[in-house]
Amino acid sequence: MNIKFSYRYRDYANYKKHNEIVFINSSNKPIQEIEQFILDHLFDDKLFYSTEWKVPDLHFDDWDPDIDHFVHEFISVSKTSEAPSTSMTLDEFFNVIEYAENNWKL
Repeated sequence: MNIKFSYRYRDYANYKKHNEIVFINSSNKPIQEIEQFILDHLFDDKLFYSTEWKVPDLHFDDWDPDIDHFVHEFISVSKTSEAPSTSMTLDEFFNVIEYAENNWKL
């Protein structure tokens, strides 16, 4: 079963933009383990930097320094039968997240 990772960008004016990425779960990790891994690598309970996690940035086209920022919000992970939307596997995504935590640049 593949895994759907859902997240969004929400600016300070509360405008939102959502995205979902479907990863191949070739190692058959249980959904609880996947969710816990992600939760353990967020800051302020639900936030992450899309550039560090190598997922598409969801900022709006016009940057407004009064309401825009760099963080994205984790929404959920779920099992899905949908086809993968990326060539990155779930295990590779986990490696990216771990690398980002150990080599934080922002």
